[in-house]
Amino acid sequence: MFGIWGHPQASRIAYYALHSLQHRGQEGTGLVVTDGVSLQGRKGEGLVTDIFTVQSMAELKGFAAIGHVRYSLGGSDGYENVQPLLFRSTSGSLALCHNGNLLNGAQLRRELEEQGSIFQTSSDSEVLAHLIRRSRLPSLKEQVKYALSLLEGAYAFLLLTEKELVAALDPRGMRPLSLGRLGDAYVIASETCAFDIIGAEFERDVLPGELIVIGEQGLHTEMLTAAPRRTLCAMEYVYFARQDSNLDGINVHTARKGLGRQLARECPVEADVVTGVPDSSLSAAIGYAEELRIPYEMGLVKSRYVGRTFIEPTPTLREQGVKLKLSAVRGVVEGKRVALVDDSFVRGTTGRRIIGLLKEAGAKEVHMLIGSPPIKFPCFYGIDLLSTSELIAANHDVEEMRQIIGADSLHFISEEGMRMVLGSGLCLSCFTGNYPTAVPKA
Repeated sequence: MFGIWGHPQASRIAYYALHSLQHRGQEGTGLVVTDGVSLQGRKGEGLVTDIFTVQSMAELKGFAAIGHVRYSLGGSDGYENVQPLLFRSTSGSLALCHNGNLLNGAQLRRELEEQGSIFQTSSDSEVLAHLIRRSRLPSLKEQVKYALSLLEGAYAFLLLTEKELVAALDPRGMRPLSLGRLGDAYVIASETCAFDIIGAEFERDVLPGELIVIGEQGLHTEMLTAAPRRTLCAMEYVYFARQDSNLDGINVHTARKGLGRQLARECPVEADVVTGVPDSSLSAAIGYAEELRIPYEMGLVKSRYVGRTFIEPTPTLREQGVKLKLSAVRGVVEGKRVALVDDSFVRGTTGRRIIGLLKEAGAKEVHMLIGSPPIKFPCFYGIDLLSTSELIAANHDVEEMRQIIGADSLHFISEEGMRMVLGSGLCLSCFTGNYPTAVPKA
């Protein structure tokens, strides 16, 4: 997500910011701007460069904007679910973006429908708009506070009206959100790499449970929880965030390199070369190679025209994406013992295919090393890991997984090792099964 307030070229700035956040979602994108009188929006299924043209950007005129790149859960695609969601009424319009997942979204939706609400999407994000409109409180801030008090789960929200930009983060800060300045304008983004591309200056992370309202009177902030305690999703460091972003004061590249070093201390293997799976695993691979003083080589080449396979919505697309995305460098791996470093091990699709590529290219041995613990449990906070049936580590032990993917050995960093590198203030529920909130049985 990205938001900007107080810049004459808000839509153009937002376009570049969304481009830098493309790695977070590739199914759709959208942008809504305001000129102080009305909201205008454009969205579609596809990449940022597919949806926005020079002509469409020229039509989106205003001094404030919010934008979103879509990563859906459970394959719930469709144009109507692409954000920002835009709602119009006689009392004013509202647009919203959401990153995360609401645990009680389905329950609230049923209750709202029983009270007469009609939903236009299958996204739980729409629940917030209905709660805001039904609150009947005098100000947008009070309406949002009331609506947020009813939500359970992980969320980072951006809302835009003709007169105000609102940002909110859940009480545990499970999804990332940062505040910055671009001259006199305020900017808010899911990752700090969006600030770098537009020349904005990072000011601080949005605090867990914080509500920020930006309008004609400037920026006002309010804490909705008395004692915020951040439990940022560990997968942000492991996979989702870009290497040049900083999360909770930690550079992502540095964090991943530290995971690679710790992995080397825990799981050293005899190898001739170390290589990583582009792009999110390269930092960990470099750390692993440096710690063991084994040459790091580019054993895999990635096509720049294929997206991230982990966030593809269906198994078929993920399998096809792996085939198109990577190729092995025979001159590097032929006749060699290869230490292959990957960031995570979810379904086994990528690992099996990559090991096959390396062995077809002549690798004598392939030892797979994972810079995170085995993912054994579903995630209910905004990552498409909703069933243990699709998680290979939930159904097989390490030796069985090794045989399935065809590796000569398979190793994972320990939970303790991950905490040593990243600290204790993390959500590790997909690794441990210990959820930071109560999870409804449904």
